[in-house]
Amino acid sequence: MARDLRGFIKILEERGQLKRISALVDPDMEIAEISNRMLQKGGPGLIFENVKGASFPVAVNLMGTVERICWAMNMEKPEELETLGKKLSMLQQPKPPKKISQAIDFGKVLFDVVKAKPGRDFFPACQQVVVEGDNLDLNKLPLIRPYPGDAGKIITLGLVITKDCETGTPNVGVYRLQLQSNNTMTVHWLSVRGGARHLRKAAERGKKLEVAIALGVDPLIIMAAATPIPVDLSEWLFAGLYGGSGVQLAKCKTVDLEVPADSEFVLEGTITPGEVLPDGPFGDHMGYYGGVEDSPLVRFQCMTHRKDPIYLTTFSGRPPKEEAMMAIALNRIYTPILRQQVSEIVDFFLPMEALSYKAAIISIDKAYPGQARRAALAFWSALPQFTYTKFVIVVDKDINIRDPRQVVWAISSKVDPSRDVFILPNTPFDTLDFASEKLGLGGRMGIDATTKMPPETEHEWGEPLESDADVAAMVERRWAEYGLADLKLGDVDPNLFGYDMK
Repeated sequence: MARDLRGFIKILEERGQLKRISALVDPDMEIAEISNRMLQKGGPGLIFENVKGASFPVAVNLMGTVERICWAMNMEKPEELETLGKKLSMLQQPKPPKKISQAIDFGKVLFDVVKAKPGRDFFPACQQVVVEGDNLDLNKLPLIRPYPGDAGKIITLGLVITKDCETGTPNVGVYRLQLQSNNTMTVHWLSVRGGARHLRKAAERGKKLEVAIALGVDPLIIMAAATPIPVDLSEWLFAGLYGGSGVQLAKCKTVDLEVPADSEFVLEGTITPGEVLPDGPFGDHMGYYGGVEDSPLVRFQCMTHRKDPIYLTTFSGRPPKEEAMMAIALNRIYTPILRQQVSEIVDFFLPMEALSYKAAIISIDKAYPGQARRAALAFWSALPQFTYTKFVIVVDKDINIRDPRQVVWAISSKVDPSRDVFILPNTPFDTLDFASEKLGLGGRMGIDATTKMPPETEHEWGEPLESDADVAAMVERRWAEYGLADLKLGDVDPNLFGYDMK
């Protein structure tokens, strides 16, 4: 299993999922353009070995498919990710075991937590080279600028590490940073994020906030940092639970923070409360340029890195992008947690095309009238990350929610808009969503696409069409006898049915 970036790169290379490019490339838009074309086709990860203006190679698109995300999590199939979700759901809302087997299972989870405790590395690889003071120049990093309308160069896949000045509890988030000068960057985070809360606390006490940026870490740690699950555990423990053993941490050189010991680069600095600069615009996950916001300014005084480091990056935009692949994997991890919160939910899916959170499709085991509406309302309040979900479509458990053709059929055949569509106006909204009339405030729509029962309807529902079981079995047996053995009726190309999916 990979426990650093280099180990993961080795796995990709051994499995034919990495391409090294020796031609000279420009970090200003060219790297993003090449990577975007690979992302659209589900192509391999890329390492650019000859980057204009930099002496370090750039890795991008390493997590550009769900398959590679699974490999990063030491798994082979997305379904296996639900095992992690079950583990986390037991920690989030532990219940008294009713059977010996349940007590044993919970004991195993607690043992996993013990194993997940982070360790300490006193001679970390991330500090093999130390650059301080006037020698520090962030322009030497191969920072990319993805789109022509972007305000400048950015860091995207860095772990932004801060600490609560009162409790000492660390927070690890993945936030965008914009280059402002040779030793300063602005950090863009929402006010509800852990880093922003730590900055407010530091301001109340008249202190600077210490910040460390870890670049080029094990992708598994990035997944842990991107998991916004309301469990009172640190992201380091999450990463240990994900990986099966604790993350090795190292104390920074100039700030009282800890970072993954095998990071490729570490930037150390401070934020003075109230010191801000304009940040943006940048292309974001909605597929548009975001606005310009005054954002906290980070002043860096130290950079450490490994010998011959590799710079890991990515960029946002309309899916598919690496962040969308990560969201698909997180969807699987959320599923058992959501089932524990909303018991009637059988499965749920956040389509990538809906930006991985704007629309949710839920299947339920329907038992009583009005249950679909209850499930939709419960979904919106189950976990904080569903606050900005605009559309919730509820279907019966026999609908494959990951097949858009089945979902569209359910909506078309089971929904009366006057009865089955409900709208909640003026709810908290994503400020990056330009569709709303007022930024930060918008509506939500629920769609009940389940089979109706009295008193939801006053008439009997039609019997669904199904093949005769005996005839279907006979045809299965005689398939070769018909002379059709050479025809494999597996997954069908949707383009044969009028779609235009390239």
